[in-house]
Order: sequence, then C-alpha cells, then structure tokens
Amino acid sequence: MEHSGGDLALIGATLRSNTGEASDATAILIRAGRIELVGTDAEIADAAAQFAIPTRDLGGATVTPGLFDSHTHPHWAASVTAGLDLGGLETIDELRAALAAEHARLPEDAWLRGWNLEYEAFEHTGLRGDLLADAAPGRPVALICYDLHTGLATAPALAAAGITGSRNFDDASEIVVDEAGVPTGELREPTAYNLVFDAAPQPSHDDARDGLRDMFRRLAAVGLTGGAIMDGKDATVDLLEELEERGELDHRLTVHHWHAVGDTDADVARVISEKDRAGRLWQTGAIKLFSDGVIDTGTAWLHEPDSCGDGRAAFWPSWERYGDVVRAYHDAGMLIATHAVGDFAVSRVLDVYAALPARDGLPFHSIEHLEVLSDGDVEQLRGSGVTASMQPLHMQWRSSDHSDTWAKRLGEDRSHTGYRVRDVLDAGARLVLGSDWPVAQYDPRVGMAWARGRHTPGDASANVFEPSQRLSGEEALLAYTLWPAQARGHADRGVIAIGAVGDLTVWGADPVATDADALPEVPIVLTVVDGRIVHEG
Repeated sequence: MEHSGGDLALIGATLRSNTGEASDATAILIRAGRIELVGTDAEIADAAAQFAIPTRDLGGATVTPGLFDSHTHPHWAASVTAGLDLGGLETIDELRAALAAEHARLPEDAWLRGWNLEYEAFEHTGLRGDLLADAAPGRPVALICYDLHTGLATAPALAAAGITGSRNFDDASEIVVDEAGVPTGELREPTAYNLVFDAAPQPSHDDARDGLRDMFRRLAAVGLTGGAIMDGKDATVDLLEELEERGELDHRLTVHHWHAVGDTDADVARVISEKDRAGRLWQTGAIKLFSDGVIDTGTAWLHEPDSCGDGRAAFWPSWERYGDVVRAYHDAGMLIATHAVGDFAVSRVLDVYAALPARDGLPFHSIEHLEVLSDGDVEQLRGSGVTASMQPLHMQWRSSDHSDTWAKRLGEDRSHTGYRVRDVLDAGARLVLGSDWPVAQYDPRVGMAWARGRHTPGDASANVFEPSQRLSGEEALLAYTLWPAQARGHADRGVIAIGAVGDLTVWGADPVATDADALPEVPIVLTVVDGRIVHEG
C-alpha cells in the first residue's frame, strides 16, 4: 500500500529558502510530507509539541531545498556498477592486471563485467577485445566505457551474443569490424552493445529491486532527494511502484521513457497511453531521445567535422522522423529531453522544438548535455524557453595540454567552447545541473564544485577550464534545486515555503558561502524526503 508522508520538525537552522524573501526563520514544521510552517524555533517547537511531532535541533546547520539530479541513470547504474570499476586505468597493462585479478576471484561460469573504461588506453590501437582476452582466458568479458556510449567485448562474450560480423541498426549504433569483417569487440552506442549485455546472466527480480533500493540510499547519503531518470523502461517503473508499495522508496523521481530510434508509431502510442502512471514519489509522462552520440567516438553531430573527419551524422537516419516523434509526444502533453552533445545537434533540436505549437500550463522541453556550443547556438537558446541540462563535472576527463581524446577531436580552439554554462545563463535560458551517473560521480557537492571552479576540486594546481564560465555559489545551488523544479512545472518543489514538499538537504556548512574547493567535504547532516529522514550523517 502507498505510504503517506512523514511528520518532522527542524529547529536551530540556517535556511536557504530560494523564495527571494528576507526572513529570520530558523525552523520548519513538516506534516504528512509537506511543509506546514516556517518560523522561529519557539513557534515550531510549540507546534511540534501540539501534534507530538519529533523535533531535531540542527545546531546551526544549513537547510536547503532537497537536491535534485536533473540527469541520472540509477536503475542502469545499479546493474552496471555491480562489475569492476576501471576508472583511472590508463594503459593496456593496467587493464589486463585488473581483469586478471577479477578473473581469479570470480566463479568459473561467471561473466566478467567492467565499467568506467576510459578511451585513452586504446589511443594507438583502437578499442580491441583481443588486447584483453588473455587476462581472462575463456571467460566472457563485457566492458562499458565511462560515457555509456561504447562497449568492449572479448570473443567469448561476442560468441555468447551471436555476434559474428557487422549489422545494420535503425540508429547510428555499430558493431566495429576489421578489414576481414571480423568484429574487433568495439560496440558503439547502446543498440549494439546491449546485444552483449543482454546475453550476460541477469539478476533475479528481487536482486534488481533491492539493488535499485540500495542505489537510492547511496544517493541520499550525499544529499540527493530526487532525480530525473533518463533511461526509463517499463521494468524501471514496475520496480519503483513495488518499492513504494513496500515502503522502501527514498527518492522523488521523474521517469523519462527511453525512446529508441527504431520504435514504431505503435510503440509511441503505447508509451503515451501510460503517461499518467505515477505514485506518491514518482511520475512518468516524460521522454528521452537522442539526436547524436559523443565527441570521443566521432558520433557527436557538429557544425564542422572533427579532426578525424567525423561528426557530420545525426543519430537518426531520418531527421524528419525525429521531428514527427517529438511532435507526437509534445501533443500528448509529455515532457521531452533530447540528448545533444554536439553544437549542430543542439541547433537542429532547437529548430524542431521551435516549430512545436504552444501548450498552455505545461513546461517546455530540455536539451541534455550541450557540451559544445557556437555563439550562434547560444543566441538560438535565447528566448526559446528550452531548459539547458548540463554536466560541467564531465570536464574531469579534459587535460590541460589538450591531449585528451575530446580535445584532440575538437581541436584547441573549439574545445574552448565546451560547457558554456555562464553564457547559457547570460542568454536568459534556464540551466539545470546533473551528473549523468554512472558516467560521472553522483555526488552533487562535486558537481557544484566543478560548476563553480571548473577545475579538479581541492587541487590548487589544477588547470581551470574557461574561467569566464564559472557559476556563483548561489547559481550552482539553484541549478540543483529551484531551477529543476521550475523546468518541470513544480511550484511546490525547490523552495522552503508553506505548502512545498518536505524534501530537504541539511548541510554541515552553508553550501553557497563555502569555497568551491572545500564543498565536496561539507558533511550532509540529514537528507529528508517527503518528511522522512532517509539519511543521517
């Protein structure tokens, strides 16, 4: 059965309400999951005593509206991160050593799964499964790159998936083959690499449910109270519904159904028919589409080709079909998010959005990532009503000497057009921030630190990328609280005000006043969702 919201009183706090109103309030009363009173310690303590509501004295800690990750994949992450974390392994020898150790640990019949694989180790060879096969002889090995756009499989894994050569896909996915037509093990984009991952042993229903529950608890421990799931499937919604019925859902969520390029009109109609499915803490009614891929593999859609001659193809064989699908979901009243990494992809998506008819009382759509933008693209955002959903912490893979794959493909001049969050804000567009977890760390303190400092937090010697694009402390907080709520049309979220939902993040220090480099170390004292304490530090 669905559980009602909790009752809670917090006193002795410093409040950052996001309301724009000056106040000397230091306390909050939540009843049945919603904020009922905001006032002085004495006022809230008296009201709490009247209704026998438990009271916490925060001793001066700072309370903000609950943090919301505007682009995350917790269901996917619960599965992906069950494997070996390959982050930071930059050579083939390091990868082979890690895989060999995991091979020795695993049962004989298990697959070896790995995630967070970086491209740099294969800079001179290309992604090839045979380079790693001897580290786990005879065992299927299936790895996924950190950006979730490329997979790498050894011969046993390819054989288990029935992959013997190239195939034609509805989208820009690709099974990479050598001159003889033999698969190299590189699998570009989800439609291709999911052939391998779907062939691997799958967790039981109970394990998948509990894994998702535990993932939300990990997110709560860093202050997150909710997020936008950008890879929603029917199974995702089923698990959320079950978790809520069991009283084990600790996150407030919007599920964006993943629309694949090959989905038919019948598929679109089925998704639309389910758009009102919702619970107390979760809702559907949103869509995620792709317009391009990523810069590192040459699949981003760019105004000009990259240094390898790539970057001039959309994810869709028919761009008109993309427009038709967007119009169908738009007319059904759904919220649309489109992945667009390349500058030309952003421009083309903006063209499609601009042609949509007005919808009274409904929020407008978003573009996800916007990693590179020309000046013209920034101007095109101005007045469009489109939300720019960006992830500045993805700059962590850039090198100060431009030796990283991303910068090499773009060229030094164009790489300086990356992650233009300040220019987007100055153009009057709404900005929201997120992690793209498990692509990057889910910790919003790290995300805010990157948005503010544009360098590795806590490293005084780290290169600062485009310092003119830095956000202020207040802007970074708003992009994780109020602005995501406004982007989704939720007047009762992102603020500390009477009638708002009881989703709060309690910090050991003021996240706005704290220096960006120190922000990731600020303790999370409490995470409150729907009036319930779901994490206590």
